[in-house]
Amino acid sequence: MDRNGQHTDVTELPYRSAAGAPPGAEVLGFSGLLARARGHGVDPYAPKRPGFHELITVRSGTLRCAVDFTEHELTEGSWLWVRPGQIHQYRSDLSDAEGTVVLFLPGFLNSAVVEAARVDQHPWQRPVAPTGADGQAVRSVLALLESEYRRPAALPLEVHIEVVRHLLAVLVLRLAHLYGGRADNEAGSAAFRGFRRAVERDFTRTHRVEDYAAGLGYSVRTLTRATRATAGCGAKQFIDDRILLEAKRLLVHTDLPATAIGERLGFPGATVFTKFFRRRSGETPAAFRTRASGTRP
Repeated sequence: MDRNGQHTDVTELPYRSAAGAPPGAEVLGFSGLLARARGHGVDPYAPKRPGFHELITVRSGTLRCAVDFTEHELTEGSWLWVRPGQIHQYRSDLSDAEGTVVLFLPGFLNSAVVEAARVDQHPWQRPVAPTGADGQAVRSVLALLESEYRRPAALPLEVHIEVVRHLLAVLVLRLAHLYGGRADNEAGSAAFRGFRRAVERDFTRTHRVEDYAAGLGYSVRTLTRATRATAGCGAKQFIDDRILLEAKRLLVHTDLPATAIGERLGFPGATVFTKFFRRRSGETPAAFRTRASGTRP
């Protein structure tokens, strides 16, 4: 918020370790999540951009939430994964359902698990509800994780941390398996991973595939093929999708005028930004802001 009371950025939610908890991970029931938020002076129902991963599962009841303009309804046995940087909002009362939220920082899991589970790749856009043997396996791992997390004094601290890390790794790998996904060749995966990181870092600075290719040492064709194989779209569309998402976030969750948003996203003028937004979304920034803001609680 600026000196005039204008909201100029999305509310960032940093990770704050709880006393006695393993640094970088936390396992909470919904009631514990409410208490944690209030203890930090955070409105649990306001839209936020967390700087950590959130694994949300419901044991009973129904929980509604929104992630980057997509509404989700979680029922018994379903899971939702919210990635760092996404805009997340609980849309129903957390006390009306029972479940667990697992929070963990990027870097808490080792690199082999991150790669195998595709932790840093595209967000999973839908909840998943494992059934049968898969459902039993996920429930068993979660029960072990909750039990070990709540008994820190049962082991030396460094051992306790590693037990929590390994159990969380098993849970993440199990959930990743349920989502499936295409396997990529090693070169393609490496090219896409580098491209994705570069886009996340520089999408407000350059919108050209050629600039990313030159910076990463790949040809435009290689980046386009790798992106299409992994993300299902070309490299240019991948860049544009990231810009459009951030534009929508800023239009809905800040009071910045469209001109200022366009400047923040690297457009040379308001007309160019409006033309881009209309071409990609089918409406002007002002029309989107009016429509999307009208659907907020």
